[in-house]
Amino acid sequence: MDIFEKIKKNTAEIVTEEDLKEILKKEEKKAYIGFEPSGKIHLGHYLQIKKMIDLQEAGFDIIILLADLHAYLNQKGSLEEIQKIGEYNKKVFEAMGLKANYIYGSEFQLNKEYTLNLYKLALKTTLKRARRSMELIAREDENPKVAEVIYPIMQVNDIDYLDVDVAVGGLEQRKIHMLARELLSKKVAYIHNPVLTGLDGEGKMSSSKGNFIAVDDSPEEIREKIKKAYCPIGVVEGNPILEIAKYFLEYPLTIKRPEKFGGDLTVKSYEELENLYKEKKIHPLDLKNTVAEELIKILAPIRERLSSLS
Repeated sequence: MDIFEKIKKNTAEIVTEEDLKEILKKEEKKAYIGFEPSGKIHLGHYLQIKKMIDLQEAGFDIIILLADLHAYLNQKGSLEEIQKIGEYNKKVFEAMGLKANYIYGSEFQLNKEYTLNLYKLALKTTLKRARRSMELIAREDENPKVAEVIYPIMQVNDIDYLDVDVAVGGLEQRKIHMLARELLSKKVAYIHNPVLTGLDGEGKMSSSKGNFIAVDDSPEEIREKIKKAYCPIGVVEGNPILEIAKYFLEYPLTIKRPEKFGGDLTVKSYEELENLYKEKKIHPLDLKNTVAEELIKILAPIRERLSSLS
């Protein structure tokens, strides 16, 4: 698999693939992703970090924006609380094996130059467009705050100020990235990763909803959470257990089953696993047990490194 195909693997979209191919030719190149420090680091975050590791291996300098002011605007707590969580997030990302330049938004987003450029971007952006770009990001509120229209313009400004070549995010970031693509003169490639479905099958995986597996969960917690997860027989769409199997597990994969139900079954690819599940040839319990045990093995090194750091 060449460098481009490795970066493209498991992404939802790259805007544009041609731009990314040109950027890959550069000697020096930077990629960034921003995270609001607001809770436990879960599999949804890990999917993003895995992509940043792919970019790192492709020769990119990696910037992780610990977006404390964005989190503050999104009502995730006081700045002190948010920055404390940010330090925990940083330790987890390092335990995942990522080598990056970690920057808090408040380190540069209060600068005169940054603020003046923010005002210039604000003059180019309609209220309607700014609100629309936040539909999948903002906290639900009957009386939306002005912060909702400041947030996306700041994110566009971050891309410009940090002078990155690639911006990475979940698919919920797409509208903000397309706003950046329109407003900024520099050609930047935007990589959008899938948004993982929560274990309850309702909406995205989120620490605020409690429908997540944290990367530092114990084996017992992982087994219990997956046991209770939404995983209807024969249903593929919106099935969080199959999503975990797709984005995190290695193949060939052996599905452990009792002899009376056909014994162990080895599948060569995720596509084969999905087809067999759709045809109801794999029982949800067997799938859950296999995914739980494989995930425990995958996350074990992260838990061990975190233990050594604490």
